Amino acid sequence: MSERLYALRGATSVEVNSAEAILAATEELMRALIARNELEIDQFVSCIFTATSDLNAEFPALAARRIGFDRVPLLCTREIEVPGAPERVIRVLAHYYAPAGHVVHHVYLGEARSLRADLDAAQ
Repeated sequence: MSERLYALRGATSVEVNSAEAILAATEELMRALIARNELEIDQFVSCIFTATSDLNAEFPALAARRIGFDRVPLLCTREIEVPGAPERVIRVLAHYYAPAGHVVHHVYLGEARSLRADLDAAQ
């Protein structure tokens, strides 16, 4: 069966701006992405993390590195500030290879569920 490149979205909320909270929330998000999509880390091509401006105590990518994403290019950037948008949110856009026909399951955890209430992943 042939493989193709997929893109996967996810987001989570963080209770406080601390390194421990950012790392714990990001690790939970990445583990949920892997589990819900039945992936292995070696299938990933890259991950782009964004964080709202109120989260600056640690790089979310460090959590991914700690759980085995040491050979995957990772990038952290700032989420744009939109009035009324949820605070203390980390988002990820992950690219990976999987067999053709794979069904993508986006993952939204915590308060970030409100970002995509239209998806089953936010339920």
